[in-house]
Amino acid sequence: MALREIRELGDPILEKPCREVKEMTPRLRELVEDMLETMYEANGVGLAAPQVGVLRRICVVDIGDETIHEGEPFVLINPRIVEQRGSQTGDEGCLSLPGKAGKVTRPEYVKIHAFDEEMKEYEAEGEGLLARAFCHELDHLDGHMYTELVEGPLHDMEDRKEEEEDTEE
Repeated sequence: MALREIRELGDPILEKPCREVKEMTPRLRELVEDMLETMYEANGVGLAAPQVGVLRRICVVDIGDETIHEGEPFVLINPRIVEQRGSQTGDEGCLSLPGKAGKVTRPEYVKIHAFDEEMKEYEAEGEGLLARAFCHELDHLDGHMYTELVEGPLHDMEDRKEEEEDTEE
């Protein structure tokens, strides 16, 4: 396993749609492992293949213990949203735009259909942050970033954290 460089906003690869995965190869399996390691090292909750320079429909998501899929983080190959409802608005950030966040509206609930790293089909449901993470990562696979959906200006994450700390005192 190895850490991969995370591409940042402005890199043209982030604007391109990804190709479907037809079969799991040793190289793609290594990509999945590298993506997980890179996501955890960067303290992210999700990472899509184009963010590490690979135009394949693969992403990984892990927002914490309550969202673990069969004891593991979500590995989403060729994912698609099959159901969504409700809405939530909140701050969203991205490893491809470090230190920034913006207010984005996403569905409150989504159901996705995907394949795991063994190319077995499965469905997963998510609400709240997990639904947001699924939508965010799937957008990357189509060449879109959350900045296209931001309502109002982007802000520094540190500024918002300081504001929250000021209100807690």
